[in-house]
Amino acid sequence: MRENKKLKKFGSLLVASSLLAGVLAGCGNGDSSSSGGGSSSGGGSSDGDTIKIGANLELSGNVASYGSSIALGAELAVKEINDKGGIDGKKIELIKVDNKSENAEATTAAIKLATQDKVVAMLAPATSGNTVATVQIANDNKIPIVTGSGTAPNITVNDDGSVNEYAFRTCFIDPFQGIVAANFASGELKAKNVAIFADNASDYAKGLAKSFKETITKNGGKVVEEEAYVAKDADFRTQLTTIKAAKPDFIFIPGYYEEVGLIVKQAREMGIDVPLMGADGWDSPTLVELAGADALNNTYITNHYSAEDPDQKIQDFVKAFKAANKDKAPDAFNALGYDTIYYIADAIKRAGSTDGEAIQKALADTKDLSLVTGTFSVDKDHNPIKTATVLEFKDGKQVFNSKVNP
Repeated sequence: MRENKKLKKFGSLLVASSLLAGVLAGCGNGDSSSSGGGSSSGGGSSDGDTIKIGANLELSGNVASYGSSIALGAELAVKEINDKGGIDGKKIELIKVDNKSENAEATTAAIKLATQDKVVAMLAPATSGNTVATVQIANDNKIPIVTGSGTAPNITVNDDGSVNEYAFRTCFIDPFQGIVAANFASGELKAKNVAIFADNASDYAKGLAKSFKETITKNGGKVVEEEAYVAKDADFRTQLTTIKAAKPDFIFIPGYYEEVGLIVKQAREMGIDVPLMGADGWDSPTLVELAGADALNNTYITNHYSAEDPDQKIQDFVKAFKAANKDKAPDAFNALGYDTIYYIADAIKRAGSTDGEAIQKALADTKDLSLVTGTFSVDKDHNPIKTATVLEFKDGKQVFNSKVNP
């Protein structure tokens, strides 16, 4: 998921952790909801009858839609677990901190949760860049972090191939989405000549574009045009004119709803009526507001789940979420937030401890855990092996199309 364009290297975070820990003693830029505990030597600590889990999320700023949705799902999971007696009789206390959709704020929030609130684990930010900004804090303090929607591979694995021991995720990674999209385009839509229109300042979009291009080419397709844009652009007609002239029968647009909504709208206004496809970065109600329901017809996304999937576990979740949120159907970010809490809670229970090192090992050893977004096991790189879902937009609504196995 989205990465901001600041602070891409975090080699100095250990020093920052030490300097900021004292400053943050009076920082209270989050809200919390209570329940759970024990004691911990590695990582955070829990007190009395509560187990503290942090939530470092984008509750305001550019991508507040993502973080707020994850928070709603997480809160439902916490309530369900606590209503059933908690973890070994101890209730979960979810401590939320708003990272304001910024890398620097995400780092500050992680330090606060680790050093002041003494959490035993954290829901990491929704976006890849904000999550990367917290990885060193997690490793240094031996506090596991789990992102629900940070899909960039470098969250869990560094460029040199080393694994970030305390970083995990409940979503699949970017390359997998690109592969799924390409297979869907060539298999289901019979696309032969495709165009790619990607945000060239975004590692998320570039990763998706790369894996899509490699897979569509292997499938016998041809990339007839590649164009680029950057975040905050508002007029895409020049690039779309070039794409239209290449006469593609399919366009892949990896990016985020803020720009994608305008791209889809302008493409349809220019008479580009071929299928358009993206990934989970499209998943926001704001997309429909920006693009318009009609313009989104004949568009598709890869995503983590569908509320229309008939699977009983999914439908039970949908029913519970609607009951708690004024009949609002849960989106993928709601589901991922929900699953992330259950993943962490399952690890704490199996660890039999709130020690950070014990929780980390249990998270890494997870196998065949049944969650709403799929049954998954964790691979050696701390990524879940799970299914992906393809959704289609029809009159502004996301409709379940199919599931794709890894």
